[in-house]
Amino acid sequence: MADQIAFDDFLKVDIRVGTILTAQPFPEARKPAIKLTINFGSEIGVKKSSAQITKYYAPESLVGKQVVAVVNFPPRQIGPFLSEVLTLGVPDENGEVMLLHPSLPTPNGGRMF
Repeated sequence: MADQIAFDDFLKVDIRVGTILTAQPFPEARKPAIKLTINFGSEIGVKKSSAQITKYYAPESLVGKQVVAVVNFPPRQIGPFLSEVLTLGVPDENGEVMLLHPSLPTPNGGRMF
């Protein structure tokens, strides 16, 4: 378990819901990954993310799916791709990533609390 933090520290992490617009294989990545383009609504806009989610997801199955992502980390260069947000997931029993997502349709840009 991680160290306890103050609630104000939690509020610094901006986690939002968005809808995947495009998903493409990312063969240049060191570990198998998919390049995502995600719409976070008018306030944040469309952002890119690289996600190591190839075990359970094919690119064509992701378009239209809602996900949650940290939108206020600095962009991170992953090979030739600039990942602007961190798409969130949890590991299965083998460490393979399963995406976190709302259980019902949610407006893009909604902030997690």
